[in-house]
Amino acid sequence: MSSVLDEPVTQASTSASGRLRSAMAAARLSFNWLGVRKSLSSSQKDQAANSFGAEGKFLSAGKKLLDTRHAAFKAVTAIRGRTVAYWKGVSLPFPEPGIRLIRQDAISDFDQQIAAFRDELDEAVFELDRHYDELRSAARKRLGDLFNPDDYPPSLIGMFAIEHDYPSVEPPNYLQQLNPELYEQECQRVQSRFDEAVQLAEQAFLSELTQMVEHLTERLSGRQDGKPKVFRDSAVTNLTEFFDRFRSLNIRSNEQLDDLVENAQRVITGVDPQQLRNSQALREQVASQMSVVQSDLDQLLVDRPRRNIQRRPR
Repeated sequence: MSSVLDEPVTQASTSASGRLRSAMAAARLSFNWLGVRKSLSSSQKDQAANSFGAEGKFLSAGKKLLDTRHAAFKAVTAIRGRTVAYWKGVSLPFPEPGIRLIRQDAISDFDQQIAAFRDELDEAVFELDRHYDELRSAARKRLGDLFNPDDYPPSLIGMFAIEHDYPSVEPPNYLQQLNPELYEQECQRVQSRFDEAVQLAEQAFLSELTQMVEHLTERLSGRQDGKPKVFRDSAVTNLTEFFDRFRSLNIRSNEQLDDLVENAQRVITGVDPQQLRNSQALREQVASQMSVVQSDLDQLLVDRPRRNIQRRPR
């Protein structure tokens, strides 16, 4: 699949940050989530402090309203984790809290997947609500005198939600006429944000690839009790998934990184995890070639601080 970042763009986009700015959209993900911890009242803190001979105002204490280890609660939490993982997997970092950059031509797929997660969440919360009385009863026993029925909503339906939107990160056009000087300042600020986004993307790709290459090399070359170390299929398949994601989101900002990704991909192309388990010669070959890639990655990590100095101030 060719990346939209490889296609011709407007003249403002001859730089990596320009290509990023032209081809990507800001996507924000947020959650409305039931809080399961509550601070103790002043009188309760005083009571707790007395048992330690302390003063209540110097004590920070809270109570856990529900058992989050319950299977139904863990199912709800897992959906949140998978949603965040998906969002990060199809996007690049951006230096503003809660915002990441996704390909403009991937917005429809992103919408559909978030909607699917939202449906899953609704079903999981419905199941959790079926156990709500059970969870409250358990909390009443565990909390004793600290239990307060007013801490609990009548139902858990509607207490969990996934939200997403596409905020504008560009300077508003109306400033151009109202205040040209301010508009220019905003243009410079936005450009600085995208310059930094390029650096963040490079850093994220470089760190992730380095960790996976190190892990695979260590698993293949190391020995334990005189035998080759055991490794999971994910040591190889995670790299394959990384290559697909890199190809889709690559902003072509660092030729060295591009070459290293290509070299690493070349090493494991056509290599099956089971083949690595069955063939000592293949293990040694892949480990040796990956060691070279790892050395080059380490050198690139060393060189990065000098490149980052050139970054525009935020």
